[in-house]
Amino acid sequence: MNQAPVPQPLVEDHRKLEHMRTASTKNSSNQPIASAPQGERTLRRRLKLRHIVFLGLAYMAPLAVFDTFGIVAEATNGRVPLAYILIIIAVVITGLSYARMSRYYPGAGSAYTYARETMNPHVGFMVGWAATLDYLLLPMLNALLAAIYMGAVLPSVPAWVWVLSTIVICTLLNVVGVKLAAQVNVVLVVVQIVVAAAFLYFAIRNIVAGVDGVALSITPFDPTGVPTGALLGGASLLALSFLGFDAVTTMSEEAIRPRTDIPRAIILIVVCAGVFFIAVTYAMQVLFPDVSEVGDIVGASPEIARYIGGALFQAMFVGGYMFAVLGCGLTQQMSAARLIYAMGRDGTLPRTVFGRINRRTGVPVINIVFIAILACSALFLDLESAASLINFGAYVAFGAVNLSLIFATVKYLLPQGRIGLFAGIVLPSLGVVINLALWLSLETNAKIIGVIWALVGFAFLLITTRGFRTPAPAMAEPELD
Repeated sequence: MNQAPVPQPLVEDHRKLEHMRTASTKNSSNQPIASAPQGERTLRRRLKLRHIVFLGLAYMAPLAVFDTFGIVAEATNGRVPLAYILIIIAVVITGLSYARMSRYYPGAGSAYTYARETMNPHVGFMVGWAATLDYLLLPMLNALLAAIYMGAVLPSVPAWVWVLSTIVICTLLNVVGVKLAAQVNVVLVVVQIVVAAAFLYFAIRNIVAGVDGVALSITPFDPTGVPTGALLGGASLLALSFLGFDAVTTMSEEAIRPRTDIPRAIILIVVCAGVFFIAVTYAMQVLFPDVSEVGDIVGASPEIARYIGGALFQAMFVGGYMFAVLGCGLTQQMSAARLIYAMGRDGTLPRTVFGRINRRTGVPVINIVFIAILACSALFLDLESAASLINFGAYVAFGAVNLSLIFATVKYLLPQGRIGLFAGIVLPSLGVVINLALWLSLETNAKIIGVIWALVGFAFLLITTRGFRTPAPAMAEPELD
């Protein structure tokens, strides 16, 4: 199968990542082309476009739309759908950059790789280091959300009980039942779709019936009277809903038509998810223009579920959500543990601690426990701080992908006539500006912690490369299971 041309890597010292199976060579016309290493095993190409789109949507977790609704509704004065439009613009532009980069690096799949190959290996390391923070802290967010949703149903139970229970259950299942974690994924997707569809049905039914005088309105899309800073601040939290849309780029080796289907899947995933998120939040915002009427702003979604469908539906909604939380917690904790295991195995982190597999269970037990300890930070964080902290790395990665396309355009694509000025420079430049604005709008404490994390990575890079005189360490890439 013909593969897309790959720009000549910037350095001769390649540490081929697990997902990158292509190498760069030159033909007689001195143009870069991709060729598979001779004798290397390749994955079977079985995935069609619909399979890739479904897997990508599943990885994003459709119920994420309910996580931050109350906080964003309060911050934007009832303009959550408008805030979603802003973040969708940023994600669509970034998605287009991902789609174009995936044509030229069909075996790669992360902002780290794109930045490493188009800009500089040391810059790529810092991008990967920032993005790693997301994967390390997602289990923490899951535990926090479990406490919020269960607290809406059983307010007498202390929040720490739900936080620690979620962490302990996920940790034990990951240590002794890694196969179960994989099998849960299929059921998890079905449950999320059913719960989200039921919520939308009950919400629309209440609107059509005009319950309590509710009527359709364009107010949720009207920016009048909402400060730009408040709107950007609310939108900056919503990247949480789109985390993982780019993970489909890791399936290039299993796609039947990677050059066409991977880019199409990226855009379809963003558009489908965006339309769904806007529809759900519009219905919720029409029902409750003033979210303070719900009572518990952080746990607004369970309260709205009770309002539109009664106590029974609220129990079903929270039960389905908790099932999703546990399923996501299982896979996210294992993914984070595997990520730091790969970093330990490669020597980026201490090998004796993080590069070990338990002989009896076959899983990196120390890493799983380490992620569980990090997840306990949910006991000390609120939802806005936790979401902002995770989105810190997301916006760094989004901005880096857009920058990578600009660098690739200037160095390779524009001189060879493969891309236009608008698509290769103007549009991704707009993406950089929008993502930077959203990054600056994140909660202050999250930016402080994120910058400290980045400084730690920079100090580590400075020491290990002897002042940038040696190649940067290889960063492990997250996998889509």
